[in-house]
Amino acid sequence: MGVLDSFSLAGRISVVTGAARGIGRALALALAEAGSDVAVVVRTPSSADDLVAEIEKLGVRALAVTADVTDPDQVAAAADQITDGLGPVDILVNNAGVGLHKAALDLTPEEVRHILNVNIDGVWNCAQAFGRGMVARRSGSIVNIGSISGVIVNRPQWQPAYNASKAAVHQLTKSLAAEWGPYGVRVNALAPGYVKTEMAPVDDPKFKPRWVDDAPLQRYALPEELGPTVVYLASDAASFMTGSVVILDGGYSVY
Repeated sequence: MGVLDSFSLAGRISVVTGAARGIGRALALALAEAGSDVAVVVRTPSSADDLVAEIEKLGVRALAVTADVTDPDQVAAAADQITDGLGPVDILVNNAGVGLHKAALDLTPEEVRHILNVNIDGVWNCAQAFGRGMVARRSGSIVNIGSISGVIVNRPQWQPAYNASKAAVHQLTKSLAAEWGPYGVRVNALAPGYVKTEMAPVDDPKFKPRWVDDAPLQRYALPEELGPTVVYLASDAASFMTGSVVILDGGYSVY
């Protein structure tokens, strides 16, 4: 296999959670452009209509499935629906996530539980549901979307519950990689820095001095810039890579 051929996802079937907008949408399109059929897991069916159309324009199959990733039964049903509609899943991108800028003493138990439910339980539920088939077939690649917030403490905003949840995603990535490696299943994580999405107000003047100016590249990323790295992690180009947390942050965390 040639170098560039090893990045191809032709003939593969991918799943992206939280794909209705932002980073998830960009990752779904990147996987499709690399040749993979793509199923997107969203909470509202109509939110993915235009995305499905965009994916199909790239010459691959697309499917939108509704599920709340915090509900194991809904995730299991989604996995069955995707397998029935497209075939056995080769690639899972655990992207669904939520965040909240709020100090530790101000967080309510309900807010903490919501963040942990989506960011940790959601990753766990999907990894278990789709990983079961991968382990049985002795083949597959899982990419969990972590964050530099799992490595550093962000400033000037406080977000302890989010930070803790992303650190857990990184450790879960390593644990699953160790457990499932002997079965041919690779598990890696991508830890982005500041990316322009609805969840990250990178243009807010009160955040720019810390979020943007402090990074060596002195800019934020666009969601599309994460796509090539996820394609790499999912593809045969990364065939000897598992248990890694790839930081993509414009150099922000070097200090």
